[in-house]
Amino acid sequence: MKAFVLERYGKKRALELENLPTPELRDDEVLVQVHAAGVNQLDSKIRDGEFKLILPYRLPLILGHDVAGKVVKIGPRVQQFKLGDEVYARPDDFRIGTFAEFVPVKEASLALKPKGLTMEEAASIPLVALTAWQALVEKANLKKGQKVFIQAGSGGVGTFAIQLAKHLGAIVATTTSTANIALVKSLGADVIIDYKTQDFEDVLRDYDVVLNSQDGKTLEKSLRVLKAGGKLISISGPPDPEFAKEIGAPWFVKLVVRMLSSGVRRRAKSRGVGFSFLFMKASGSQLRDITRLIDAGFIRPVIDRVFRFEQTNEALAYVEAGRAKGKVVIKIR
Repeated sequence: MKAFVLERYGKKRALELENLPTPELRDDEVLVQVHAAGVNQLDSKIRDGEFKLILPYRLPLILGHDVAGKVVKIGPRVQQFKLGDEVYARPDDFRIGTFAEFVPVKEASLALKPKGLTMEEAASIPLVALTAWQALVEKANLKKGQKVFIQAGSGGVGTFAIQLAKHLGAIVATTTSTANIALVKSLGADVIIDYKTQDFEDVLRDYDVVLNSQDGKTLEKSLRVLKAGGKLISISGPPDPEFAKEIGAPWFVKLVVRMLSSGVRRRAKSRGVGFSFLFMKASGSQLRDITRLIDAGFIRPVIDRVFRFEQTNEALAYVEAGRAKGKVVIKIR
């Protein structure tokens, strides 16, 4: 099979197009023929070596965390899927590799593709949808009438999270640039802050939840817009001790993580608010819940551009530039 491979960590390092054997299947996996793959900031961060400490991958490595395609082979313990099923998934950590013609995916991490979506649209969903679901439903337990601030509303996670929060009945604030105000409004944002002309800290007060996806300076300001008892959930770091425990990190990684997040945890505690780091996990059952929302018309995919398979490096560079509205997808078949 053809695949784009990371040979060595390196900032903006190009992936190499190579011919590789089709991956071996484990008993609880299905082999998916990849029709389309979503591109995420996570891919470029892994390529740059930013996650070496918490995700110690062995190189060479095929990147890619989103897939939509067809089931072409089934492991002996698989019961829910059959040959020819159209499926989508965010493969598990250490089994990623969707920038390729085939990828094995654990049965527990897979779901049938939403019926009304193309393969490209379906490939844009899993990682950002699961991130938004695990932040707003699992961690925040977001309720009707609560106020949530979702940063970077026109980005991949933002476009999905706004729609999910509105479906849950929340009042949604977001930041975006002047050019994307109409987009985030169409997704359901109630309070829109043009970050080029306004500071969200001057506008927002007494919020129940903040979904932080930006830098440390934004994280600090976000603590100040929460009311007492509010929750700040960060998907951009710093990782916290709870996360290190979840991934079974060795003692020295736990120590580093504790130190990295000690400042923000201390400041959150002094303000009477909660801080937690979210690194989303693969989940077929949550994807099935998300599929129902998409099939019912509550949530729609937002795609900026679709690149050809041979343009995978260009797609990564485009996502890295941070200008994409919604998701960027690679069409493989």
